[in-house]
Amino acid sequence: MFVRFYSVAKNTFIETLRQPIFVVIIIFALFLMLMVPSISMYTLDEDIKMLRELGLSTLFLAGLFIAVFASTGAITEEIETGTITTVLSKPISRPVFVLGKFFGIIAAVTIAHILITMAFLMVTRHGVLETASDEIDWTVIVAAGSAILATLTITAFLNYVYDWNFAATGVLLATLFFGFGIIFLVFIDREWTFNPANNQFQAFDIIASILLLFAVYLLVALAVLFSTRINEVLTLTCCVAVFLLGLISDWVFGRFADQHLWAKIGSILTPNLQLFWVSDAIYETGTIPAKYLLLAASYTVLYIAGILAIAIASFQRRQVG
Repeated sequence: MFVRFYSVAKNTFIETLRQPIFVVIIIFALFLMLMVPSISMYTLDEDIKMLRELGLSTLFLAGLFIAVFASTGAITEEIETGTITTVLSKPISRPVFVLGKFFGIIAAVTIAHILITMAFLMVTRHGVLETASDEIDWTVIVAAGSAILATLTITAFLNYVYDWNFAATGVLLATLFFGFGIIFLVFIDREWTFNPANNQFQAFDIIASILLLFAVYLLVALAVLFSTRINEVLTLTCCVAVFLLGLISDWVFGRFADQHLWAKIGSILTPNLQLFWVSDAIYETGTIPAKYLLLAASYTVLYIAGILAIAIASFQRRQVG
């Protein structure tokens, strides 16, 4: 069974990386990250905080759309084209199929999230040019530019000579080279000297990104659930609706949970995405306790387990022939 599960997950991961929309969303998110410092400079005294909030918002929204389109491409498209009948005709059970699809999408989404997070870290390292006397951090510019140039050059070579898929190869190489860029920036300060103690990276940004990744995992599970029953447009609509409702779950359900049964049920069923959004900490404490991260991880695992159980039960009765 594990071999079949691995085969489904591996194929899903590769096919997700090859989806054009997957790469388009990543490129658009990276472009927005590039624009964030310019947008943030028009605040008064909260430039770096605004930069963090805009960067994390971009990361969150990119994760939402990647999760939805990856899930619909992996499941709904196979159902609508009839490809799934060939897969299920082999000794692959429906639970293994659903779980393999989920973890394959999770792997691709994680790669995209790490790539965009590294761009976010570079942006926060560069900061905002608040005054005319502020200087550009050329170490960040060189690291990011070198990563992009190396990615495009090697990807084009491998695509032309060996016919490797341009989108999938580009995403993986970009993640690799941006990783090298982050390592370079960890040890080299803006004066081009070896100074790891003053690399200007904040643990807050990394933990905030991890929390958002947990939220994206929840959205992937929901997208997989919806994809087992409805088409791409309705899946996108439902996921966006749950996303918006999850951000205001405390206000819609939480404040009435002690007095009304419907509110208590709604607060349980609706994913509380506010748990993963740390914008308040940006403007107040600026820290995230480790205990909070553990709480969010536990909530994510339990909620995903419940959603996947419903998805498997729903898909068991789905007519795919």
